[in-house]
Amino acid sequence: MTKTGFTPRFKKDIRIKPDGVEKPRVRACAVKGCSGEGAYKVPKSRDQISTYLWVCLQHAREHNEKWDYFKGMSETDIAHFQEEAALGHRPTWPIGKRAAGVKGEQGPFRGSFRVEDDLAVFGDAEELKPRRPERVLTRLQRQAFDILDLEPSATLNEIKARYKELVKRFHPDAHGGDRGTEERLKQVIKAYGVLKASGIVS
Repeated sequence: MTKTGFTPRFKKDIRIKPDGVEKPRVRACAVKGCSGEGAYKVPKSRDQISTYLWVCLQHAREHNEKWDYFKGMSETDIAHFQEEAALGHRPTWPIGKRAAGVKGEQGPFRGSFRVEDDLAVFGDAEELKPRRPERVLTRLQRQAFDILDLEPSATLNEIKARYKELVKRFHPDAHGGDRGTEERLKQVIKAYGVLKASGIVS
């Protein structure tokens, strides 16, 4: 009792020391007749690779020494397994085809749209169109192509066809004798002459 006449009761109410500590349970080895502790897990079988057995250290070593995942499989099955293992055994589809509406393909996007693949990135194009070689042009030659409104990679036939088209369009006879387009016609003829002199047009 204190001077104030109050007796503290915390020694009765608060447990200073537990009566006892429960010991953790020990898992027994799954091998029949073994009394060892099952502290190590090993796969149950090849078909149940994610289901484990808990065994002691000795039986875990024995299991690992005897374990052969491919036991009983043919060479074809083993090769097929190795190919699928590279992709995590997940299903795959040809790139760009699952959702591109290709005949025979199944999926939530089947037939909803078509991928245009001119460069054959997805392997759909039957053949690639050969690219025309780029010409090395002088300033006058580039100006000539600009006047004819053609790309520098235009073919001989395209150049000749455009020249004939522009001559007919800008010739005064096509405008009832009006010479308003005569200057433009001179530019077209001069541009064609530049390409002819350089050997681009034969």
